[in-house]
Amino acid sequence: MIASLLIGAALLVGCLAFTALTTAAILRVTLRALHSRYAGGGYWHHVVIVTAVTLIAAVGHLAQMALWAAAFVGCGEFGDFGTAFYHSAVNYTSLGYGDIIMSQRWRFLGPLEAMTGVLLFGISAATVFAVMSRLIELRLHHEHLQGAGVPSGEGKSEGVS
Repeated sequence: MIASLLIGAALLVGCLAFTALTTAAILRVTLRALHSRYAGGGYWHHVVIVTAVTLIAAVGHLAQMALWAAAFVGCGEFGDFGTAFYHSAVNYTSLGYGDIIMSQRWRFLGPLEAMTGVLLFGISAATVFAVMSRLIELRLHHEHLQGAGVPSGEGKSEGVS
């Protein structure tokens, strides 16, 4: 169990680092959209931004599942990456089919991966929510300016901070 805890802790730290990189990429995309004023371009521009942000988060989670799968193969728990990745996805998402059960020696990695997935899905959800909140705020500000009779080119920079 000690080996599982140590490997699980190392994987959690690796996934946290990867989540930080993913979050930085999301922030870069969002800031670029805000500073270029693409984010103020209307509904479909916001749909594109939210879609891009969500896809970045999803790819990040898939990469983290792959990291866990590689560890499972490295521990000798699975002979092929495909089975290890499937098992990892079931654990990481807390789906819990239970159709593949790990050996007694490495079984504790499953709950550790599920805990990691739940925590990091929460971070991703909060990040996507923050981006959406900012876009909604920007849109409401834009609508307020238009309702006040301010031409659409004026006051736009106020929505970027």
